[in-house]
Amino acid sequence: MPDLLLLLLLLAVSFFYSSIGHGGASGYIAVFTLLNLSVAVVRPSALLLNVFVSGISFFLYYKAGHFKWKLFYPFALLSVPMAYAGSFIELDDTWYKRIVGVCLVVAVLRIIGFLDPKEAKPDREIPLAAGLLIGGALGFLSGMIGIGGGIILSPIILLFRWGTLKETAAVSSLFIVVNSLAGILGLINQKVNWPVEITFWIPVVVVGGFAGAYWGSRHAGNIALKYVLSLVLFFAALKLILI
Repeated sequence: MPDLLLLLLLLAVSFFYSSIGHGGASGYIAVFTLLNLSVAVVRPSALLLNVFVSGISFFLYYKAGHFKWKLFYPFALLSVPMAYAGSFIELDDTWYKRIVGVCLVVAVLRIIGFLDPKEAKPDREIPLAAGLLIGGALGFLSGMIGIGGGIILSPIILLFRWGTLKETAAVSSLFIVVNSLAGILGLINQKVNWPVEITFWIPVVVVGGFAGAYWGSRHAGNIALKYVLSLVLFFAALKLILI
């Protein structure tokens, strides 16, 4: 029987992350960490749940007219093969937790809006070389630790004024899908074992993903959930980095 607390946390994570165009991998890792699941379960589970939620996010943001192909492809060209390569890297548990902890800190800053430039209008085209470099680095990191990379890509796009908030959400969600699929393919080739509980987790995040992506693509964000989720991620980051 699935743990009710775990299911509720996964629902909350998928709802809010999808509302900003992300799949939620860093959030799922935080939840799994807080509940003491093993690293062997965390990486494949986070990637698989990521695909479902970010796929839903992309579909709804695309339908709302926010996707820009020319903003997406420079990042994706190298990120996909690098995500596949990164999936073959097995980190020591301590280093894995520290790297994920740092990514969670970035996620918290992104969620509370600290990394979003104020009143900044997109007025620049992304240089292809910059897109390839950033995409390749984030792809490798994604495959290595089990995230899609969107939580880091988003503030970069906004910082350099390459896209609006909605365009960034649309591009980041597809970026997460392709990187997560590449990472999963690499893990399948390594004959990874999937937890049986994943069959309960997928429907929960799909429900949260549809609700969050619909809300985020058409309405304002949920402020209360934003800060509750940020607090959960912050404590998980501390646990990963310090313990």
